[in-house]
Amino acid sequence: MTDFTRWLYAEYVKPQLEERDATGYEASLSLMETTLDERLRKEYARTLEFYAGNAFLLGLRTGAGLREAIENSL
Repeated sequence: MTDFTRWLYAEYVKPQLEERDATGYEASLSLMETTLDERLRKEYARTLEFYAGNAFLLGLRTGAGLREAIENSL
């Protein structure tokens, strides 16, 4: 991941995720906080950072590709 992706995750993606309604996921999220030791929690946080940051960028690329496809089909 680039420094930009790390910054984007910390400043935008993570706060957005933390504000979302977790209905239906409470038990799973709680288990991640209560059953993992400190080292595994850090690894989980890094894994989440990686996947969430890259998923966000994939969404941007997909949106750009859809726009181009729509413009070309008109």
